[in-house]
Amino acid sequence: MTEEEIVANALSDPDNPPLTAEQLARAKHVNAVKDIRRRLDMTQVQFAEAFRLPLATVRDWEQERSYPDAPARALLTAIARAPETMRRLIGGQAA
Repeated sequence: MTEEEIVANALSDPDNPPLTAEQLARAKHVNAVKDIRRRLDMTQVQFAEAFRLPLATVRDWEQERSYPDAPARALLTAIARAPETMRRLIGGQAA
């Protein structure tokens, strides 16, 4: 598809129209790492220990001083989708 076709298709979708610049500016930013950890009802320490991540790294990600690279994002996606399986596979401590 060309860029024009992509834009035309997006504009023609009544169920999911593209957001305006103003709507994007008002959108709430969600920190994915913090969201995953909170959904698992874990502290930063528990999360880091359970998935064998350096605590400082988890803190840096949550405070957006640094961002997960591609392998870390893949790990976080797996944790979000199957936390108990990942905890078992990684061999971390139970929360």
